[in-house]
Amino acid sequence: MERVVLVTGASGGVGLALCRRLLEEDGRIHLCIACRNAEKSEATRNLILAAHPAAQVSTVEVDLGNLASVLRVTRELRCRFQRLDFVYLNAGIMPNPHVNFKALWHGLLTGRVLHMLTTAEGIMTQTDRLNGDGLQEVFATNLFGHFILVRQLESLLCGNEKPSRLIWTSSSNARESAFSLSDYQHAKGQESYSSSKYATDLTSVVLNRKFNKQGLYSSVVCPGLVMSNMTYRILPVFLWKLLMPIMWLIRFFAKTYTLTPYNGAEAHVWLFKQKPEYLDALVKYHSCTSGLGKNYVEPRKIDVDEETAEKLYQKLLELEKQALERYSDLLD
Repeated sequence: MERVVLVTGASGGVGLALCRRLLEEDGRIHLCIACRNAEKSEATRNLILAAHPAAQVSTVEVDLGNLASVLRVTRELRCRFQRLDFVYLNAGIMPNPHVNFKALWHGLLTGRVLHMLTTAEGIMTQTDRLNGDGLQEVFATNLFGHFILVRQLESLLCGNEKPSRLIWTSSSNARESAFSLSDYQHAKGQESYSSSKYATDLTSVVLNRKFNKQGLYSSVVCPGLVMSNMTYRILPVFLWKLLMPIMWLIRFFAKTYTLTPYNGAEAHVWLFKQKPEYLDALVKYHSCTSGLGKNYVEPRKIDVDEETAEKLYQKLLELEKQALERYSDLLD
């Protein structure tokens, strides 16, 4: 039987490139693309089918930042499929990004600029807000919506003949210093993106401990610095065009400057071909591109405390309980 692959955030950037590359690897898969609305879903499906006319591509609509939308789509997926082999948890947002040019200049003077440019540490902030569910928007979209998605799809992910996989799009910007258990939604800080990605790393670690024996494995990847709609919001487009030659040069020194969505999907596709039993749950798989354009994957240990990971998981379960009580009419 063909493998069933679900990809969130499939309408552009790494998500769209991933869909195309997965079909290049195995044209027999059933690819289910999840986008925010029907118009985006159909447009994305047409783009994919233009390159792979014989592919099996279906669509679902989901806004990961809206719990009712997540619960509706999980009910639809449970009706449509008997199992899911891969779920790529790729959708994410970075609203209202701001660059601290003073900090960047200081990094240039102190020799830390390359580190800052590859991790955005100290130079990138965001202005977050509450969503309609009363949750911080970045936390809800990047982590909690996906968490609910996974929890509601356990019947399709666990106990199958072959292992099922969760593959989260994390970031090199996932830093412990931006995360706090007492403010795990990051309501009080200005690094909500970094916090949500670090929380993603923590969650993946615990999911492996809880579900490996049931045949479900979780991994995290970093696509590197990719030029996408999210990236273009950080600076004006004309400035990016001026910087591009410099960025291509930086790639000789910063291998995570993958730059294109195709390159950024390298780790996602590499994991598609691996046996999960042999992967390290405490490793993040980074897409890398050499200065000469060769793509490869580099595993790096995740900087996480497993006790903190367990505490966050319990907080997510508590929040899930509240959410399900609120939307009990959407449950089977």
